[in-house]
Amino acid sequence: MTEGSLVSARLLVFRVGTLVCAVDVDHVREILPRLPTTRIPGAPPVVAGLVNVRGTLVTVVEGWRALGLPPLSPTPSPEAGATGSTIILELGKAEDAGNGGHAAGGGGGRKLIGFTVDEVMDMLSVGETTLEDRKGLPGVDPTLVRAVGRRNGELFIVLDVAALLGPILTS
Repeated sequence: MTEGSLVSARLLVFRVGTLVCAVDVDHVREILPRLPTTRIPGAPPVVAGLVNVRGTLVTVVEGWRALGLPPLSPTPSPEAGATGSTIILELGKAEDAGNGGHAAGGGGGRKLIGFTVDEVMDMLSVGETTLEDRKGLPGVDPTLVRAVGRRNGELFIVLDVAALLGPILTS
């Protein structure tokens, strides 16, 4: 995250397991209740499957697996009425241009991908005093972190959406 991007960001804050994360609101297309998925044969374990969002097939990624976190016990299953949300993220904006042009839903080289979370917590507008250009927290891959911030005294990480989900879309 550059100094300029720290000045004024709007973030969606959510929880995956015990980890509090955030993404830039510009990447968020919509937030849906946890959706049942159709498994894709041969897909890596991080991919929960496909969902149909108003006629567009969207690949859904298990948030805890993508972040390298231990599974919750028991592992939530959408078919069993699991709680949580599926955040539909849009990749392929200017800063994500290096991830190839595969359209997995969405036009103009933009890709939609679902990301499962346990709880959507808040939407924040932050300034440079709130975010630190720090690369991560213990136990979190630093290549996935754009910055670290505080919300109500609790640390959260701002995820680099392209670094987190780009490799999954190309696998």
